[in-house]
Amino acid sequence: MAAAAAAATAVTKPVPSSHSQSFLSPNLKNLKPSNLSFISPQKPPSLTIKAEAATTQKTPTSASQSNSIDRSRVDILSESLPYIQKFRGKTIVVKYGGAAMKVPELKASVVSDLVLLSCVGLRPILVHGGGPEINNWLRLLNIEPLFHEGLRVTDAKTMEIVSMVLVGKVNKDLVSLINKAGATAVGLSGMDGRLLMARPSPNFVNLGFVGEVARVDTTLLEPLVKNGLIPVIASVAADEFGQSYNINADTVAGEIAAALGAEKLILLTDVAGILEDRDDPNSLVKEIDIKGIKKMIDEKKVGGGMIPKVNCCVRSLAQGVKTASIIDGRVEHSLLHEIMSEQGIGTMITG
Repeated sequence: MAAAAAAATAVTKPVPSSHSQSFLSPNLKNLKPSNLSFISPQKPPSLTIKAEAATTQKTPTSASQSNSIDRSRVDILSESLPYIQKFRGKTIVVKYGGAAMKVPELKASVVSDLVLLSCVGLRPILVHGGGPEINNWLRLLNIEPLFHEGLRVTDAKTMEIVSMVLVGKVNKDLVSLINKAGATAVGLSGMDGRLLMARPSPNFVNLGFVGEVARVDTTLLEPLVKNGLIPVIASVAADEFGQSYNINADTVAGEIAAALGAEKLILLTDVAGILEDRDDPNSLVKEIDIKGIKKMIDEKKVGGGMIPKVNCCVRSLAQGVKTASIIDGRVEHSLLHEIMSEQGIGTMITG
């Protein structure tokens, strides 16, 4: 009986490893041993430790498993070197939203990807919206969210809530997560340092305080990215009279990428990318140029909510951004997959 009890204790006791914890994203560090797994830019073999009833069967030696994991990690880092060299010192603008913002595991994945990219010398900038969070707070205040042609109708009271939620809550939550993960983030909105100057949307009568980007001033951003900090930017801005506007986060990301001459613009979405056939998820277009994407729009192969994203990419490319990608934010570590692999994970549009 004593031997069985000792065996049970030995099996259920967690394996200490300070190295493995550093590969876990912030929200996964406190998982129980039964769920412990290693996370890396590509999919390596995983180690799972399960507590089971004591038996007389001899357990596998942990040394061989540890060696296998260490070797896999070394191989992955070695294979990543060309991509790190290619993008080191380059600015990458990421628009964050959709499922990746709502699901805790996906949020942890995006944060850990950004921190890793920053650690190896890239200069990431995160631009975010926060539609679901805004809707939750509107309903808490007994205000029903209204939309017109896919855009939020934003009266003065709604605009006040949008600013409070995006700038005061969503933005600071993301800054806190990035800082906790080991990088240094700075939370901003378009109003800080006149980063963005807004103008009313042409459809102001129906939409209210929904705006467009009239001008970008990168004076505040450039020293931050050059010093290795990660700017986290909420998509609200003011006009020359101080009136606040809610601006589409895709548009903000595209305009900032263009103003900085970014190497890459990445839009995290809730779809795999641009499909040749919208009804066939296996018809993903891996790479296309501006001429090809305009042809797809003319042929009605791109429509609905994808058109504003595509137009945002095309506009940024026309202003000097090297490549723009639309990728699936529902896939864990999709950001790393897009940057640190030859094939990428979504659709890349080239100028």
